[in-house]
Amino acid sequence: MLLSLVWDSELDFHAGPDSPELKLASSREGMYSPMTLLAQAIMGCMGMDVVHILQKGRHDLKTLTVSFAGERATEQPKRYTKVHLTFHIGGNVPKEAVERAIALSHEKYCSVSNTLRQDLVFTTSIEISAP
Repeated sequence: MLLSLVWDSELDFHAGPDSPELKLASSREGMYSPMTLLAQAIMGCMGMDVVHILQKGRHDLKTLTVSFAGERATEQPKRYTKVHLTFHIGGNVPKEAVERAIALSHEKYCSVSNTLRQDLVFTTSIEISAP
C-alpha cells in the first residue's frame, strides 16, 4: 500500500492526490487528529467485522453503532493506554453471537487493533435493543 500526506501549513496536512479526501491537523477544531483517526480506524475495522460475522450467521441485525472511550499516557509518547469500545446493537441478535463476533474481530480479523501494542488494555461492552 502506498499513501501520501501533503503538508499544507502549520501542523495541517491533506491526503495525497491518489487518496480520498482527508484533512489532518494536530489539534485544529473540525479536523481529524492522528489519534482521532486511529480511534475511528479501530471502530471501523471492528464494526465492519462484527457486521460481516453477524450477517454471515444470518442474525437479524438492524443497526450497529460503535462508541470509543480511550485513555492516553500522560508522558510522551501520549499513546492510548486503554481503549473501550461499546457496540450498540439494534435487532434480535443473541448477546452470545455479538460477543463471539467481537472476539473474532479483536483476536483474529481486525488488522487495526492487532497492530497496536500488546500491553494496551482493550475492553468491550454490548448494548442490545430489540427493534
